[in-house]
Amino acid sequence: MADPKGFLKDGRQIAERRPVEERVQDWNEVYPGGIGRALLPIISKQAGRCMDCGIPFCHQGCPLGNIIPEWNDLVWRDDWSGAMDRLHATNNFPEFTGRLCPAPCETACVLGINQDPVTIKNVEVSIIDRAWESGVAPQPPEWLTGKTVAVVGSGPAGLATAQQLTRAGHTVAVYERADQIGGLLRYGIPEFKMEKSHIDRRLDQMRREGTVFRAGVDVGASVTGEQLRNRFDAVVLAIGSTLPRELPVPGRELGGIHQAMEYLPQANRVAVGMPATDDESEQILATGKDVVIIGGGDTGADCLGTALRQGAASVTQLEIMSRPTEERPTGQPWPTYPMLFRVSSAHEEGAQLDVQSRVYAVSTQEFLGDEDGHVRALRLVEVDASFQPVPGTEREIPAQLVLFAMGFVGPQREGLVEQLGVELDERGNIVRDGSYATTVEGVFCAGDAGRGQSLIVWAIAEGRSAAAAVDAYLTGSTALPAPIPPTARPLAV
Repeated sequence: MADPKGFLKDGRQIAERRPVEERVQDWNEVYPGGIGRALLPIISKQAGRCMDCGIPFCHQGCPLGNIIPEWNDLVWRDDWSGAMDRLHATNNFPEFTGRLCPAPCETACVLGINQDPVTIKNVEVSIIDRAWESGVAPQPPEWLTGKTVAVVGSGPAGLATAQQLTRAGHTVAVYERADQIGGLLRYGIPEFKMEKSHIDRRLDQMRREGTVFRAGVDVGASVTGEQLRNRFDAVVLAIGSTLPRELPVPGRELGGIHQAMEYLPQANRVAVGMPATDDESEQILATGKDVVIIGGGDTGADCLGTALRQGAASVTQLEIMSRPTEERPTGQPWPTYPMLFRVSSAHEEGAQLDVQSRVYAVSTQEFLGDEDGHVRALRLVEVDASFQPVPGTEREIPAQLVLFAMGFVGPQREGLVEQLGVELDERGNIVRDGSYATTVEGVFCAGDAGRGQSLIVWAIAEGRSAAAAVDAYLTGSTALPAPIPPTARPLAV
């Protein structure tokens, strides 16, 4: 085990971020030199806090089943190579999850019952960042099976599926309709949360292993579903949940009201020196504007951090739920993932700059426009626990830019999904059986397109599981890790 008295001697400690006034002037990650490097002085003691529990709920709380106590112990013992091997045994892309996952493993940590839990996510990212500095070798297959697989979608589910199947010896082509590979990792996640160099070096590894990437191909348009099925022995749909939730209230048609995924990709492109749009249309900018973000989750925080870097005059983030508590609610006992008041790096920035506010338990009633048909204000009302309006609480707040960050409601139906004829459930998600197979022979589905909007760890876990199922379908058996059924739910999520 790790340090036998580590959890008694040492408290929880995380890396220090760069000063707010410095980091809002650029798009780099908020940690000096990157989070992995920023953690090096403290990470050994933090890994040593792991108690090596008899029943390690941490990896039962993680959809990937990460073997967390083992790599905590290896880090504490300064065996970084061994730690990387244990980490990669269950997770293809720990550099993504170590930066982006909300860490249900930490809320399931046994130490967290009566102390601050182990900084599992920070240990994870330290291991992989150090591994990349030493060199992460590609793992090409020893032989080829002669079978071909098309993976549609290059987010974490699609990439995990592709890497596993390539290493199993199949010839895999990944299709992406955007101009670069990465899905939401590329254009949905701001640079200050994860610099795109982390994606690029992993893609380079996958290319060297044999995976083929075809960006800028809209499957369902330039390539039909029938053509895909005729060309490949199996097809995996990893197209995500991309239909954004709408807010059909009066004034929705006004200018200056956008979905988050209209706004964020443009900013992400500019941050890496690319044009904001392909068609040279005007970029959506927050500069000098009163910005209202509707939605209090991670996407809303991404919009907040982006708006601050663009020089917004003010940013108000609205949430229909009441403000969460800062301590675990009694109705959400360990090891479940609790609804807590959380402060992201973007919220920290907005508070220190004194331009951001979070407003809870409110609902938008109407958007108000100016004489040019552009939004100028938003009328909201407070709501009770049943989300019903509280009479007499209506008020207006200024807004020249409104961003919807209210989540997604399923995969796009038009095009590929309709062409393939896969069955959808009552929520609009693609129906799969226990082996990730859809209702169409040879067509499988992994990630948010079948599960619904979920966590990055679920996307990777489903990608790995779908790969094992496809391998067994093509060859009759599989040496890949046994698939987790799509209906599985870990303890903490």
